[in-house]
Amino acid sequence: MGMKENSVSTRIKNVSIIISLYNEEENIQKLFEELYLVEQSLSDVVTFEYICVNDGSSDHTLSLLMQEMKHHPNIKIFNFYRNFGHEIAMTAGMDQSGGDAVIFMDGDLQHPPRLIKEMVYAWLDGYKVVLTQKITKDTEKSFTYKLLSSAYYYVLNRLSDFEIPKDSPDFRLLDREEVEVLKKIDEHDRMFRGMLNFIGYKNYKIIPFEVPKRFAGESKYNYRKSFRLAMDSIMQFSTKPLKVATYLGVISIVLATILGVDTLIEYLFYNHKRTGYATTMIVILFMSSIQFIILGIIGAYIGKIHIEVKKRPLYFGELIEAEKLKEHDA
Repeated sequence: MGMKENSVSTRIKNVSIIISLYNEEENIQKLFEELYLVEQSLSDVVTFEYICVNDGSSDHTLSLLMQEMKHHPNIKIFNFYRNFGHEIAMTAGMDQSGGDAVIFMDGDLQHPPRLIKEMVYAWLDGYKVVLTQKITKDTEKSFTYKLLSSAYYYVLNRLSDFEIPKDSPDFRLLDREEVEVLKKIDEHDRMFRGMLNFIGYKNYKIIPFEVPKRFAGESKYNYRKSFRLAMDSIMQFSTKPLKVATYLGVISIVLATILGVDTLIEYLFYNHKRTGYATTMIVILFMSSIQFIILGIIGAYIGKIHIEVKKRPLYFGELIEAEKLKEHDA
């Protein structure tokens, strides 16, 4: 793996690594062991700062992070007062970052730290955005989960004005210029993968990787959280669901017309008299269902507007740095 000679400036650049953590106490030691190996191998090229966002963990994640900080002062901890979610955790880390480039990654070791070296060299070679792409299926996910995931991306890309790749995780490097543009998006509900595609990027590189098994613990995304993220992301990047009312209205008119013509033909030409009870009930139930669907869609969008106009802070927490920790211990 080579690097262009003119890509290294006189000043050693700094890279911020943002790690989102939620109940990852079993993975922290192994994670930082691998991160430090990468840091040592790049010590002549870049320096690192680690911004660990503790997303309201209920285990010993925070205390273990503070132990790591005692030995490595380039670690910063942003401790959420409660669980705000993965997307908000990455936002908080981005807000606290000061590096010339930012790397987003999870703390479960399914985003291999060894790839950071290749990502950094690609950035130093001039790429503003370095993405990763899964080339193997996640064996820990059930068939049903994978099927629903495929259906979600299909629907999302059909409704969205731009494509969001299915196998492109949040494990990525962004140059400071891209980060500053991303920070201008002031939205409560956010999906980082979609936000970057919304901005658009041209000078990028994709690094494929095989997804390793989790070192320890279990995935924090259950069906309920995944469904909520899916609905939020669809409504965040598309207003097309609001047009469903028009489509359903046209469909209902066509069906009602067909039913009316069929009833008239049966009566005039075949002398089949109908009481009308079943037909009436079917039409009422059909139209009522359409109305409830439309109201549900409109209500969801109004709910998002309600949250956005409040302009509440995205998160609440405290920044813990090595100097503050030493003062506290003293």
